[in-house]
Amino acid sequence: MNGELLSPFPELRKELADAFALAPDGAEFVVSRYRDQTSNLRTQLGRILKRAGVEPWPRLFQNLRASRETELANTFPLHVCCAWLGNSPKIAIKHYLSVTDEHFHQATEAESGGATVGAVVVQQVVPSASGDDCPEVTQATRATGVTTEYAVFPEALEVTEYPRQGSNLQHPV
Repeated sequence: MNGELLSPFPELRKELADAFALAPDGAEFVVSRYRDQTSNLRTQLGRILKRAGVEPWPRLFQNLRASRETELANTFPLHVCCAWLGNSPKIAIKHYLSVTDEHFHQATEAESGGATVGAVVVQQVVPSASGDDCPEVTQATRATGVTTEYAVFPEALEVTEYPRQGSNLQHPV
């Protein structure tokens, strides 16, 4: 390899350089153990996780790929991420990219140019509430002029957890 960059990802460079140093002279691949098409990588990864005491998650490789593509898309243009991972922007957007907790934190931090404290960040749809049986709705609609259909409540901004969801989200029919 004559000093070529082994990976554009800094967190992998040392491990790949070490593997390259241990590989036989003239080896094309530094990891050759699982290149056989009959190897079942999912089963092996499941075993590794079990030995490490980690509960396997659904769609192991799909979710690993989605997490990495989302991380890369935060730093590099989408076409670059897709070239590295071997998919198209359309596929990346449809199947891999996701919104993370960090995205929400960045959007709500004043230092990062995001929304300031007290700004309307989340709209909580409350179609069944009315001013007669919900004092918060009455107060919110009088103060802001927002209809009860799309009232925003301060407690909606205090979200500390987000629901788990699959990486292959489907548009509601």
